[in-house]
Amino acid sequence: VFRVTDGLQKDFGEDRVIDTPLAESGIVGTAIGLALRGYRPVVEIQFDGFVFPAYDQIVTQLAKMHARSLGKVKMPVVVRIPYGGGIGAVEHHSESPEALFAHVAGLKVVSPSNAADAYWMMQQAIQSDDPVIYFEPKRRYWDKAEVDTGAIPGPLHGARVVRAGTDVTLVAYGPMVKLCQEVADAAAEEGRALEVVDLRSISPVDFDTVQASVEKTRRLVVVHEAPVFLGSGAEIAARIT
Repeated sequence: VFRVTDGLQKDFGEDRVIDTPLAESGIVGTAIGLALRGYRPVVEIQFDGFVFPAYDQIVTQLAKMHARSLGKVKMPVVVRIPYGGGIGAVEHHSESPEALFAHVAGLKVVSPSNAADAYWMMQQAIQSDDPVIYFEPKRRYWDKAEVDTGAIPGPLHGARVVRAGTDVTLVAYGPMVKLCQEVADAAAEEGRALEVVDLRSISPVDFDTVQASVEKTRRLVVVHEAPVFLGSGAEIAARIT
């Protein structure tokens, strides 16, 4: 739908790139079978709101297989999910269900906020032996940037201070990081220095980086699109408090 994988099948062949039926449970179930046979499958869910037919496979099989096998079986599966609003789409097409996955033991949950992180974090997610839920912010798909392909990326689950400040810490991930940077620009015109932390990983959370920032600024604002109640923002606020 977003043309992110446009031309991939032509470039790499039908043996590696498969057009699946729109049956999310079958898509993830097939990926689990491939992982059991030694592959590292990457699956794409068309929209955030369409992932729920696959939720059973993700939670009861994909997330549990490693522990169920006492560590003998690895599940290196990446589930790509476009998420978030801001594109004028209807329900099922503008959701932010990341907390539902961050709650599940055995899953890693990440979300890039910019082009360079999208490039590196996808490769790191594929290299991971754990299943990774990879949330891609829809409204950032067309953001462009130069990517240093020879660089050494930071850890997949490490947060990053993307703007230094002293007055208040803004913590965000995915689509909201750019918004926070724009807010910090506006605040700077009024003489306020806002520090912006890009969480990058929602599970696990790099609390050390957040804590170090808040110890400096003494104030914390957590920004995300997802529902407030029992969301990742509440967890961060509670831990830092």
